[in-house]
Amino acid sequence: MKTFHINTSKLKLVIVAMFLIPLVTSISSCKKDFLTAAPELSLPEADAFTNPTRVLAQVNGLYVSAKSGALFGGRYSIYNDIRAEEYTNRTSNGVTGYTVYQGTNVASDTYVSNFWSVGYLTINSVNLFLKGLADNGGALPPALSSNYAGEAKFIRALCYFSLIQIFARPYAADNGASRGMPLRLVPETSLANNALKSSTVAAIYAQVLKDLDEAEAGLPNGYEGALSNTTRAHKNTAIALKARVYLVMGNYAKALEEGNKLVPQAAPFVNTARTPHALQASLVTVFAAPYTTSESIFSFPFADTNSPGTQNQIGYYFGVGNGNLEYGFNRTGAGIYADPAWPATDVRKSALTGSASVGGTIYSFPKKMSNVAPFIDFVPIIRYAEVLLIVAEAEAMRPGGDLVRSRTLLDAIRHRSDPAYNFGVLASSEALLAAILKERRIELVAEGFRYNDLARKVAPLPSFGAGASIPVSDPRYTFPIPVSELNTNSEVNNF
Repeated sequence: MKTFHINTSKLKLVIVAMFLIPLVTSISSCKKDFLTAAPELSLPEADAFTNPTRVLAQVNGLYVSAKSGALFGGRYSIYNDIRAEEYTNRTSNGVTGYTVYQGTNVASDTYVSNFWSVGYLTINSVNLFLKGLADNGGALPPALSSNYAGEAKFIRALCYFSLIQIFARPYAADNGASRGMPLRLVPETSLANNALKSSTVAAIYAQVLKDLDEAEAGLPNGYEGALSNTTRAHKNTAIALKARVYLVMGNYAKALEEGNKLVPQAAPFVNTARTPHALQASLVTVFAAPYTTSESIFSFPFADTNSPGTQNQIGYYFGVGNGNLEYGFNRTGAGIYADPAWPATDVRKSALTGSASVGGTIYSFPKKMSNVAPFIDFVPIIRYAEVLLIVAEAEAMRPGGDLVRSRTLLDAIRHRSDPAYNFGVLASSEALLAAILKERRIELVAEGFRYNDLARKVAPLPSFGAGASIPVSDPRYTFPIPVSELNTNSEVNNF
C-alpha cells in the first residue's frame, strides 16, 4: 500500500516537508536548538539537495518517521511482547492492544495496520531520498553521501525486517518460500504501481541483508559524541542488525561471523573496533538518562517536544503512577517473572521490576522505562547484551561450536545482574541453548523480542490472552495483511 491519495504535484513537497522534521541529534551537533527549530513547511524537490544542511534534515526525517509511536517508538515492541505468555491484561482496552493480546485482531485493526502503513511510508521516504541523493551526486562530498545513503539503507532494512517477521510465516518454517510482502525499492509518487505482487519471505530477507551489507560499507566507524553514536547508524549498528537477521534465519555460521566482528573471543568481551561497546556494570544505567552508554548500540531518542504520543508509550502500558498499567507480568504459570531461573537476587528483578496494588490486586510490572509522563525514555532497538547472546546461541547451535565460549558469554550476561547465580552443568548444546533462550527472556523482557524469538524457532505461540497454544499453521500466528492494503493492492496475496 502506498498511502498516497493527494495530488501528485504536491506530493513531493509534502514528503520533503516530512523529512525536515528534526531528530534529537545531528551528526555534528547535539545542541538543544535542534530540538525546537521550526522545519521548513514546503520546499521544491529541486532545492532539497542544494546544500548539506538540507540533505541532513532529510536524513533526520527518516529517523523521525521510523520512530513513530505507531511503530518503533512504542507499539511494535509492546505488541510483540503481549502476544505471548509474559503478561496479563488489566484494562480490556481495545485501544491498547487487547485484541492482539487475545489473538482476535482482524485485518481492519487500525493499530496493527499502522505497522504496515507507517513502515511502508518510511520505506518510501527512504526510496525517495536515495533517488534524490543519486540524482544530485555533486551535492555532497563522496564520504558524506555514502554515510547518508548507509543510514537510509539501515532504516529501510530495519523496517522490512521488522515487518516481515510479523506479517508473514517465519523464515525457518520453509526457508522463506512462503508469501512475504511487496518489495518496493523505487519511489512511489502516484497510484500507478499499487497492484504489486508480494515477494517471497526469502526475497525480503535477501534485500534486508543487501541493504545492511551496503550500509556497513558506507557508514562511518562512529560519530563525535555518545548521543550520535547511540541514535545514528554507524558500521557496528549495521553489523549488529545483520547478526540478528542471520540468527532469525537460522544461519548460525553467518550470525557468528557478524557477531565476531563485535565480540572478542574471550572475556571480558569488550569491543574496541570502530565504536566501543561493552556491558555496563549495572543494567540500570542503560535505562537511565542520558541513555547513551556504550551498551546502547542503537536507540530511538525522544524529548518533551516529541514524545511517542498518547497510548503509544511503553512506560504508559507497563507502569503505574503516570502510567496506566495496561499489562502486568504473568505472576503464575509459564510467565518468566515467576520462573525460578529469575530469582529476587537478580538486579533485573529487584531494581527493574516493581509491584503495586491496583484496585486491591497486586500487579508486578517492568521498570526499564520510567513510567513517568510524558514518557520520553529512549527506546532501545539494539543492545550489546543482545549481541553477546546472539554469539552465545550461534556457538551453541553451529556444528563444532565453542560451547565453552558460549557458556562464558551466558555467564557474563547473568553475572552482571546476579553474580552468585550458578547455571549448573550445561554439558550439551541442547542444555546450553535452553539456558540461553531463557536468559533472553529475562535480559530482553519488555524490549519487544518475545514473539519474534518464538517465531524464529517455529515454536507455538503460548498466548496467555487467548488461553491457547497457537501453532504456526494457525492464521492467528501472524498478523493479517491490513484491509487498507487489500483494498488498494489486488496482487498482495500473490507471489
